[in-house]
Amino acid sequence: MLEFEEYKVKLSTIKPTLDDLGVALKLSEAKLELKDLENETEKAGFWDDIENSQKVLKRMKQLKQKCDRYKKLQNTFDDLYTICEMALEENDESMLEELVAGFEAFEKKLQDERLTTLLSGEYDSCGAILSFHAGAGGTEAQDWASMLYRMYTRWAERHGFTYKILDYLDGEEAGIKSATISIEGENAYGYLKSEHGIHRLVRISPFDSSGRRHTSFAAVEVMPQISDDSQIEIRPEDLKVDTYRSSGAGGQHVNKTESAIRITHIPSGVVVSCQTERSQHQNREYAMSMLRARLAEIKEREHLERVEDIKGVQMKIEWGSQIRSYVFMPYTLAKDHRTNYENGNINAVMDGDIDGFINAFLTMNAGKH
Repeated sequence: MLEFEEYKVKLSTIKPTLDDLGVALKLSEAKLELKDLENETEKAGFWDDIENSQKVLKRMKQLKQKCDRYKKLQNTFDDLYTICEMALEENDESMLEELVAGFEAFEKKLQDERLTTLLSGEYDSCGAILSFHAGAGGTEAQDWASMLYRMYTRWAERHGFTYKILDYLDGEEAGIKSATISIEGENAYGYLKSEHGIHRLVRISPFDSSGRRHTSFAAVEVMPQISDDSQIEIRPEDLKVDTYRSSGAGGQHVNKTESAIRITHIPSGVVVSCQTERSQHQNREYAMSMLRARLAEIKEREHLERVEDIKGVQMKIEWGSQIRSYVFMPYTLAKDHRTNYENGNINAVMDGDIDGFINAFLTMNAGKH
């Protein structure tokens, strides 16, 4: 029965962390805000303003989920403690397996919730827009860009997020030259902003008949998905809009009309394009939201007051500027050069298991503030 005593001690030790989380989540403030929003929904004419009512309902859902998740954690803690006490009282070892599995799951959930408290940036709760760009090196680099594309879409699926292709340009022989996707889900940007930068691959290239080792680079840009236009103001006279024919991967991506859109924000030099929708109007809408997202990301990262202060900064997709390296040969390792976090299971990483890297980055950043 010693194990049950040990778990009782473990639970007592972890209880202050659970209590601190309740404070960090500002649950009493969340409940007050929820009450105010509920009162607002009962006012006359609330449903007449569709845009505002949608915003209010979305916020209510977020607050409810936050409160419910914490309540669930508290209930799980109580259940685990009760199992310990009952087992000791009745000298019953049959519940040990349930206790061990339950405690492990509880610890992980608690850690995940603690991480959400580190997401305090202006746009952290938003969805994310990710752009992938192959570096120099032809087919090998383009294949690497498509591997990263797969890694992040797998990550999104693991977290129950949905993604949508906004722009897609195939590589000549394999892979992609560039692609842009949007990932819908609460805090997607808060988690994924750690992934913005140059990613380096070291492997024996399947495209090299001599079987030599190659180093390839690809850039990942991460931007917040902004729904409120007023957050980032863009003047029409600052835009240059071009239309062209889609050049995607055949089938659903290809569109014979000139419906693809490229928008240049003249003051900053930032360029965005969208070509996956059937109509020019839809592509323009998506391209504008991508432009707002990119400007917001630069504004936040460079701590700028105004959009006008943004100067388009191009990442150099080359040696020395990488944030993370993925080594397939002569050993297997993915290592982040900012946090020194590493994972030797390269296959799991490429399948979207990147939470360790994200957590390490958020924790490191939290320590700076």
